Amino acid sequence: MSVTTTTATTAPAKPLIIAGLAASAAASAATAAVAAAGQAAGISVAVGGATIPASGFATLTAIFSVVGLALALALSRLARRPRTAFVRTTVALTALSLVPDVLADAAPATKALLMLTHLVAAAIVIPAVARRLSA
Repeated sequence: MSVTTTTATTAPAKPLIIAGLAASAAASAATAAVAAAGQAAGISVAVGGATIPASGFATLTAIFSVVGLALALALSRLARRPRTAFVRTTVALTALSLVPDVLADAAPATKALLMLTHLVAAAIVIPAVARRLSA
């Protein structure tokens, strides 16, 4: 009697998690820095009359980056082509994330700064996570 074993073609979760958390931390720091630089340049970060602190940018970036990491982990197990599925999905979600910024009760420069922080976070997190997913 012989026993046949198969190995999954999915990437190991640990390197993906480590890379995703590192990218999340880097993106959080970057968005806080972009927001602080915008404020230093005289751009208000007030939306609807409430000022968003730089730490708020970092916190929300971390939260949504971890959500993206969870998506990557799910796709690594469920999708036939996880990297392609992840990139297409996260690019679409990034585009959708700009809609509330466009509609926000804020000055045009503030809206542009908010959108820039979304794009900065995506530019850091998406490639870092996608590299760890199988094509």
